[in-house]
Amino acid sequence: MCRHLAWLGAPRSVASLVLDPPAGLLHQSYAPRRQKRGVVNADGWGVGFHDDAGQVRRWRSSRPLWGESSFASLAPVLASGSVLAAVRSATIGMPLDETAAAPFTDGTWLLSHNGRVSRAALPPRLDAESTCDSAILAAHVFAAGVDRVVDTVRDVARADPDAYLNLLMTDGTRIVGLTWGDELSYLVEPDGVVVASEPWDDDPRWIDVPDHHLIEVGPSVNGARPISVTDLEDR
Repeated sequence: MCRHLAWLGAPRSVASLVLDPPAGLLHQSYAPRRQKRGVVNADGWGVGFHDDAGQVRRWRSSRPLWGESSFASLAPVLASGSVLAAVRSATIGMPLDETAAAPFTDGTWLLSHNGRVSRAALPPRLDAESTCDSAILAAHVFAAGVDRVVDTVRDVARADPDAYLNLLMTDGTRIVGLTWGDELSYLVEPDGVVVASEPWDDDPRWIDVPDHHLIEVGPSVNGARPISVTDLEDR
């Protein structure tokens, strides 16, 4: 299992989203508070964001986040209004190189998978960034289209009923998250919205998204971002 977050709103520094929160991804890399499976997330990390031109930029590593001094020195000056970051706890048997670390991308969307799935349930794809389960799953989601992510997840779950298929995605204008075997939480700030595996602090405004739900954060309308949470049993 892994931990991840997505930010959509006014530009914020990567450090303010990933390193600075008291229970943020840096802390979750060695002491997650809500993680149900696994105790640390030391098998890599990744940060992706959309730049001012809408282009996807990424920085990924196979090392623990807490040991990345070069990232810590640059993260305060990297800023974006669309950020997706993750720390990784690799499934046994999966590769440990940086190409297996989320976020994955099709050039427009950034995607992170928190969970595991048998590769026998995932037909291999040449466009996958890695042979790990998360990368192959991401390639299937991109190929089918993010708007069909619920159908894709259901198809995979039928092939592997024991799979955990929690997803978090952004294209720079919206966030799509899906809970399948775990939960998400979201926080509405004055300048944007963050969706995460677990709250990065003890602010009581955090709202939990239950298992088997879809959360969508839409483009800004008159300064506000519409948020919908849908029970997948109703779809």
